[in-house]
Amino acid sequence: MALGEFELIARYFQRPENNSGSHLALGIGDDCALLRTRPGTELAISCDMLVQGQHFFADVAADSLGHKALAVNLSDLAACGARPIGFNLALALPAADPGWLSGFSRGLFELADAHHCPLIGGDTTRGPLTICITVFGEVPSGQALLRSGAKSGDLIWVSGSLGDARLALFALQGRLDHLTSLTPGALSAARQRLEWPSPRVALGLALRGVASAAIDISDGLMGDLNHILKASSTGATLEAQAIKALMRCTEITGQERLHHVLTGGDDYELLFTAPASASHLVASAASQTGTPVTCIGRIDATPGLRLLDAAGQPIHGNFASFDHFA
Repeated sequence: MALGEFELIARYFQRPENNSGSHLALGIGDDCALLRTRPGTELAISCDMLVQGQHFFADVAADSLGHKALAVNLSDLAACGARPIGFNLALALPAADPGWLSGFSRGLFELADAHHCPLIGGDTTRGPLTICITVFGEVPSGQALLRSGAKSGDLIWVSGSLGDARLALFALQGRLDHLTSLTPGALSAARQRLEWPSPRVALGLALRGVASAAIDISDGLMGDLNHILKASSTGATLEAQAIKALMRCTEITGQERLHHVLTGGDDYELLFTAPASASHLVASAASQTGTPVTCIGRIDATPGLRLLDAAGQPIHGNFASFDHFA
């Protein structure tokens, strides 16, 4: 028997409110959900959309898609230093497939439960597969991490690894250089980075009061760093050797490796700056949260973005990040 819209919501997305977290006053079922906010806090809100054929392949596993749909939003909260408190889901489906819905909701809720972030409402409709999530977080007033706080002399840090998600995307699209081939194991590991990103929420919370500026890397290191530089009215110098080391896959080397790390999107790592004097606090935040971090350069007073090789010589190239409309 075909699923109706409201039966679909009740079966796959409505959950007991006593499992939903202390911020939820009223959940799914009314015209609005109600979130309790505490005095001295600010509500952080972000929205991201995933569209089949643009953000994910048609054959991607439903559970990984559920995970990623929420992960990319939680990554925005991480970059703000905000604690997740709830999210809305808007879902367009070509058909109400129980098998797909079961897998999607499982992947979605496993990540939601890990971050104590309940689904509080949303909408469903028929149409090309499109997922839109709006996430809500809480941060103490005046303590949110912003893009605009970088200062000359600050060090530039990156969490985790970069470039492997883009490598998987290019491999699956057949866009790798004709001389480049990946072993099945390397492709599987890279695809894991593409389809199962790890939002760095704990690190973002630990960096409050330590980082001077932050952003999550969704469209590529160079492009996202430029957002910080523009907002902070600064420049930067990056070290190519440190950047190359950020990529896990060892089968890609040289300029191709550098290009994947600098321009690749879908990493959902944190890019942040901090005073050099706070390096021990950055190391402590990384250790406490089990998140590796790497220093890749410094913030300069001189505008522009400079990339240097191991000998201190400039590296030139086209390192443009992803842009939907470029």
